[in-house]
Amino acid sequence: MAADTRDQLTWAAAPAAVPLADAPGGRDTPRPLTAHACWYPSADPAGERIAFVCDRTGVPQLWTGPASGDREPDGTDGLRLLDSGPDPVTEVAWSPDGRWIAYTVAPGGGELTRVLCVRPDGTGRRIVAGAEPDSSAYLGCWAPDGSAVAVTVALPPGGAARLLSDAGRQDGPGLGALEETAPDGVRDPFAEGWAGAGVEDGGRDRDPFAEDGAEGGDGGRDRLGAYLVDPDGVRSPVLLAAERGAATLRVCDLSRDGRFALVRRGPRGRREAVVVRTADRGAGCVLRVADGDPWIGRFSPDGSTLWLRSDHEREFAALLAVRLDQEGRYAGSSVAAERADCDLELLAFAGDGGTAVLAWNVRGVSELRLLEPQAGRAGVGEPVAGGGGREVELAHEVVVRIAAAGPGGVVLALAGSQRRTGVWWLPGGAAPVRTAWSSRDEDAVPPGAAPPVRPVALSPVARDGLGLGGWYYRAPGRDGDRPAPCVVHLHGGPEDQERPVFSPLYHELLGRGLDVFAPDVRGSSGYGRSFTDADLGTGRFAALSDVADCVAHVVLAGLADPARVAVMGHSYGGYLTMASLVWHPELFRTGVAVCGMSDLETFFAGTEPWIAESAAHKYGHPERDRELLRSLSPMSRVDALRVPLLAVHGEHDTNVPPGESEQFVRAARERGHAAELLVLREEGHEFRRADNRRRFRRRAGDWLERYLG
Repeated sequence: MAADTRDQLTWAAAPAAVPLADAPGGRDTPRPLTAHACWYPSADPAGERIAFVCDRTGVPQLWTGPASGDREPDGTDGLRLLDSGPDPVTEVAWSPDGRWIAYTVAPGGGELTRVLCVRPDGTGRRIVAGAEPDSSAYLGCWAPDGSAVAVTVALPPGGAARLLSDAGRQDGPGLGALEETAPDGVRDPFAEGWAGAGVEDGGRDRDPFAEDGAEGGDGGRDRLGAYLVDPDGVRSPVLLAAERGAATLRVCDLSRDGRFALVRRGPRGRREAVVVRTADRGAGCVLRVADGDPWIGRFSPDGSTLWLRSDHEREFAALLAVRLDQEGRYAGSSVAAERADCDLELLAFAGDGGTAVLAWNVRGVSELRLLEPQAGRAGVGEPVAGGGGREVELAHEVVVRIAAAGPGGVVLALAGSQRRTGVWWLPGGAAPVRTAWSSRDEDAVPPGAAPPVRPVALSPVARDGLGLGGWYYRAPGRDGDRPAPCVVHLHGGPEDQERPVFSPLYHELLGRGLDVFAPDVRGSSGYGRSFTDADLGTGRFAALSDVADCVAHVVLAGLADPARVAVMGHSYGGYLTMASLVWHPELFRTGVAVCGMSDLETFFAGTEPWIAESAAHKYGHPERDRELLRSLSPMSRVDALRVPLLAVHGEHDTNVPPGESEQFVRAARERGHAAELLVLREEGHEFRRADNRRRFRRRAGDWLERYLG
């Protein structure tokens, strides 16, 4: 097909590069905040420089710095700000050929993100996906030769009407031979799903891309498309995968010969790893994978084995070696590394591809091990129990991210109860070394402030006998024999997990003499698949009871004063906060609900369509389970509210729209209760700007101190 014909048939909805002015940051490094965090590292091919996200200016932005502590030849520290724009950066990926750094930003702090690329010297900055109105885009992996980066574009209902054909696919270096589609008329690949209806799923044949019980066609459903995009803008985008009504679609790896792509798809609690043939977009192997980190696996150099972090037919996620046939279909698997009582949480490979780096989640604390799984063939030999390999001693409790750094090196983002998140370098598998540009442990809090508190693990038991977990923070100077005012803080998700990491919010509350108990109720991750799924459907009522049981535990243990207990949480934790105040009004003096859902029906109606697709599995279907959702909604029991409430929301939150807080505050005021709403400007579902986070912490601290003091 002629190039000009192919270009005319390329989707209008495919990502198009938008050049931007070069950022001045590469030549202008502002004075940093002393207490700052660095995270999401990605190293250049040599492992000499690291791109990362840092909030040292008050906003998470894209920086690069040397992996070692050596200074540059000109005597400077080598630290460079590559994008000084106001939009928070969330993800970073340095290309394998070293020419580009791709990153995701959140304009206005909201949920509609876009992907940019910039050269390591700060020039050539451009939007490569997500520039279209009302669209959203996020990063996938790079092609092994660095010629293209994978991106996923979400289009709102009706947004894909502009697309006409995927016939614009073309071959590119390192991408494999991609078969062209004849221009036999306009067609919508979203309507067709993925090619290849018969899919091998560990012995089961099915189509993983069927629309999960869609009713009445696909009107009003989002469309996700995963593309390979040339950052130079020379070649047209290559469509890898497309799905209508999808919750997520992320390209996690590409085989070296370009034949296969590893795609993570599906709603929360039902994630799947799909091996896609790039030539015809047909699906091969399909296996269940755990929630959590989206970077789920990697192909072996010859593409015959897929190393996968998966809980397929297992209670806890392990490292699987999955054999693939020439068409990418499932040909058997074996367990390469496993632990009997904990999940494999993070998986990465060193740059040489011969060393796997495994982070195990041991009741909330990370254990890091280096393993050489390629020493044997997949499917041969016994699984490595206890995680296997060599353990790496960590300076702090939790590994947040792992990335390759040069032929044999690795970089880590580490967090802990005594420090803010920083980046550490493991040269050639040696002991981790803190990068010079990450804040020191002693800089975790401002000068003169009380040091961070190390929490104590607690193990409450629910009324039905299910074991729960959590961390208790005792306020400095508190008499250990006297019950204290206590804030029960509930995490989001619901499949998040409370971890022993430094929280400026907890530090604020502890400094005011308030203890903090951060429990993991059923539905949390880190305790096995059965625990995570225990709150599905009507199980959510049991999760509400878990909150009351956690309060009883700390009260009976003599830690918390039963007359001075508050509840607080963000996102799903905000929902649990409002629900706890109306299901257990006798337990709490007040509550602080942050970005929480007050009515599950209005939440489904107002959230982003792809978020609704994912949430339906966790909470219930907005049509089929309407009565269940109504009975689980705090608004349905708001008459039971008895105490003051502070609600907090980001103005640009399209995950949980601000109307969820507004209607609950309005209802509380109509019933004569003190209720206030704090709206944070230029923020979405997550609060990313330092000034807004500080304002939130102080407002919440004032409110809680007023009612618990």
